[in-house]
Amino acid sequence: MLEYDSDGVFSIESDHSGQGDVWLIPLKMLDDDARAIQLGAVAELAVEAKQRDFVGDPLRMMLISLVEESRLPYVIESGGVAVGVLTLQSGAAMLAGWPDDESVWLLRGFLIDTRSQGRGLGTLAARAAVEEARKVTARLGGGQAGVVLSVNEHNPAGLAAYSKAGFKDAGRYLGGSAGPQRTMYKAFLPEVSAHAEPSDVNES
Repeated sequence: MLEYDSDGVFSIESDHSGQGDVWLIPLKMLDDDARAIQLGAVAELAVEAKQRDFVGDPLRMMLISLVEESRLPYVIESGGVAVGVLTLQSGAAMLAGWPDDESVWLLRGFLIDTRSQGRGLGTLAARAAVEEARKVTARLGGGQAGVVLSVNEHNPAGLAAYSKAGFKDAGRYLGGSAGPQRTMYKAFLPEVSAHAEPSDVNES
């Protein structure tokens, strides 16, 4: 069973271009009242019909993720407002075309409210999801090495957002119900010690 630690509950990704910050709110860590408020906000997210073909209904996805032990559901907030959702799932990476289930986290059910698109929030949230997965892996000792997802080939906005977030194309996947997918993967970066000398860190 997956359980959150009391440390590092929220992950945040800053946008240094001045567009703001993204917070991931872990629904399983909230009390009943706070969770109900977040789910109410999720129910109000705007999703275009064509986008539902790729991501489904956000409220339904969150409710399913809350009862499945392998899933960790998050509400994406920016500026104190819910702007999307995502789920991290363990033991399910083959659903995105990965060779095995256990070596990486699956990022699924990821969407940004239609009214909040075009602001770079998808890229920020994808980066934050990888950092959150790394922290959970460190706390729980699952041994995962990164995060994998699949994105429909006819979803150029999604492909671009994940690429900007550092995900690499790992090949074509034909198992998706909505058509051919691209499997995309991002490995965890090693955590740099706070005491490391500048010369110890490789610059990109």
